[in-house]
Amino acid sequence: MDPRFAHVTDWIFDLDNCLYPAATGLFELIDERMGAYIQRLLDCDPVEAKRVQKAHFHAHGTTLAGLMKEHQVDPHHFLDDVHAISLERIRPDDRLARALTRLPGRKLVFTNGDAPYARRVLGALGIEQHFEELHDIHASDLRPKPDEHGYRLLLDRFAIDPNRAAMVEDMAQNLRPAKMLGMTTIWVDNGSERGNHAHHPDFIDLTIADVGEWLEQLTGEAQ
Repeated sequence: MDPRFAHVTDWIFDLDNCLYPAATGLFELIDERMGAYIQRLLDCDPVEAKRVQKAHFHAHGTTLAGLMKEHQVDPHHFLDDVHAISLERIRPDDRLARALTRLPGRKLVFTNGDAPYARRVLGALGIEQHFEELHDIHASDLRPKPDEHGYRLLLDRFAIDPNRAAMVEDMAQNLRPAKMLGMTTIWVDNGSERGNHAHHPDFIDLTIADVGEWLEQLTGEAQ
């Protein structure tokens, strides 16, 4: 085990574009359904729907947060709709499953998505059984990362000592609260962080490109 992580007893992983490669384009399908949802909601064309969607994402952290605040959208209805996608783009990841098996400590998923969707994705990847706990957007009181509120709820809910926890995330901005709370932070720099390719040495402890490859090296499986 890399000595930088020898103290870690709780491993917290983001889901989308983190536990599966961003190159699969799975989130593009969700993005498309978000756009279609906004078109129906506002009776607007695709161009305006895209503008509204991205404006809410950048202003509120997620499109949902903006739609709830400005258009009183029911979060359950929205999440059920946009997550109704096919998962045929992802396949079981045996390498990741083996690495998670070898990783000592408790493993959790912390996502801005909802639990039913997260479990579908974990099941499709063949890794659901390796995660003891799941903290979704509802468990965060619908206050998405990087709002610190959800992080504190996660820590309290599962009695996590942040000084003995590591967070793995593809959106660098979502690691800032984790670092402030005392966690070790790992940024998955795979191109999924839209419009932001800068490094953030002040709150990122390690930058990697692929979770499975990194875990193989971390647990000594890679030859």
